[in-house]
Amino acid sequence: MSIVVTGATGELGRLVVERLLATVPAQSVAAVVRDERKAAALAARGVEIRIADYDRPETLAGAFRSGDRVLLISGSEVGKRIAQHTAVIEAAKAAGVAQLAYTGVLGGPDADFLLAAEHKATEQLILDSGVPYTFLRNGWYTENYTANLGPVLEHGAVVANAGEGRVASATRADYADAAAAVLTGEGHLGAVYELSGDVAWSLAEYAAMVAAAAGKDITYTEVPASVHQEILVKAGVPAPFAEILVDVDEAIGRGLLGGTSGDLARLIGRPTTPASETVAAAVAAA
Repeated sequence: MSIVVTGATGELGRLVVERLLATVPAQSVAAVVRDERKAAALAARGVEIRIADYDRPETLAGAFRSGDRVLLISGSEVGKRIAQHTAVIEAAKAAGVAQLAYTGVLGGPDADFLLAAEHKATEQLILDSGVPYTFLRNGWYTENYTANLGPVLEHGAVVANAGEGRVASATRADYADAAAAVLTGEGHLGAVYELSGDVAWSLAEYAAMVAAAAGKDITYTEVPASVHQEILVKAGVPAPFAEILVDVDEAIGRGLLGGTSGDLARLIGRPTTPASETVAAAVAAA
């Protein structure tokens, strides 16, 4: 039996693997990757490398073994994920894995925004498959904001159409710790975890965090959804993805990403990382 992480060289996957290597022997960890070269460092540390591609179902036949505990990290290509995830689920079922943990979206069936659709469909596919599961419904990553600080610092404004909605974000490392805890612990089969930060903040408060860290005025500028989409497209964001971002802001305005269940802190055994801490580090690195 191995603990298997798919997408193991991605931003979340590599953090999960690092957390696992801090708690279990390397020979019990397997990394499913598309590019063996990107996983060379993991192989050197004793991690088993299994080559497979979500887009090539035939490659997934050897990705899993009977009794494996598997983390399916959702694909990053919106519009392709249902087919990709179906291939992984079918391969996991055929192999007889002991657990399939999936990184979905906060709210599950109640999440009615565009970005959630494929996550909800994937959860249903897993339920229909009969594979023992754990649903890790991840909330928003703080890095979704701090990774794009350049324009905010340049223009002195956070622009969005989220109104006074709040975001209970956490860091990728927080979510990675939760995934590792579920993969190495007991009592998680059939469990559904609504994972989010301990504190929900508004975008006005986020602007204040950036301002405090940068030592300059940063304001939150609320604009209509149509105007926000136009701004994003003019900035080079592809129109379909701009539509998704605007739709997420509307979901934030409706309170769909502000829930603070406490599940994440309970799983990782500590408070979640404050957004202000992540913002300060990102501003210092900008």
